[in-house]
Amino acid sequence: MKNKKLIIAIDGPGAAGKSTVAKKLALKLNYTYIDTGAMYRCLALYVYENKIAIDDVASLVDAAQKIEIFLDKDGKVFLNGKDVTKEIRSVEVTKIVSPVSSPKEVRKLFVSKQRKLVNESINGVVMDGRDIGTVVLPHADLKIFQIASLEARVQRRYLENKSKGIDVPYEEIKNDIAQRDYLDIHKDFGALKKADDAIEFDTTNLTIDEAVLWIYNKALELM
Repeated sequence: MKNKKLIIAIDGPGAAGKSTVAKKLALKLNYTYIDTGAMYRCLALYVYENKIAIDDVASLVDAAQKIEIFLDKDGKVFLNGKDVTKEIRSVEVTKIVSPVSSPKEVRKLFVSKQRKLVNESINGVVMDGRDIGTVVLPHADLKIFQIASLEARVQRRYLENKSKGIDVPYEEIKNDIAQRDYLDIHKDFGALKKADDAIEFDTTNLTIDEAVLWIYNKALELM
C-alpha cells in the first residue's frame, strides 16, 4: 500500500447507513472521521432547546455562529461542552434538522467549519453527509453516493433507535424519512445530489461490514 492520504466523501439519503459505514471505514484506514450530519443536528438541538423559530434565518445564523461543536474519536458529539450524542437523534431534532440546516447562510457557515476540520487533519479524511461531494469537498479523491431502499432505511433507523432506548413507531420513522428525503432533494443550496464523478453504491442487501469492505477496496485502488 502506498502512503497517499485520501479525502473520501460519502453522500446519500437519511438512514442509508452513511455515518456507521464512514466511521468504521475511517477506523479501518486510520483516518479522521467527520460526521457533518451530527453537526447540523447540534444546531437543530440548540434551536429546539432555545425555542428559536426555524424560519428565522437571522437567528439561525446567529446560533450557528455561537455554538461550539466537538466530535471525539469514539463518535461522541458535544455541543457547548455537553455530551449530546443521544439527544441529537431525538424525534424532535430529526423533524427540524432539514429546515434548520437549509438556509444558504447557515450552510455556508458549516461548509467553512467542515473544510477547516479537513485542513486541520494530519491523516486522510472520511466525511459523510448530503452535499460533501458536490459542495463541501468537490475535489475529494473518492466520492461515494450510498443509497438503500426506503424500507431498508426505515428498518435500520428503527433498530438503531431501539438499541439506543429511543421508542419511535415504525410508520412514524417511515414518514419522517420520506419527508426528509423530499426536503433534502429540494433545498436551494446544498441539496442531496449525486456528484457527476461519484460512484453509486446500493447497500440495501449488504451488512455494514460488507459495505465498509467494498468502499475500503475502492480506496485501496487509489492509494
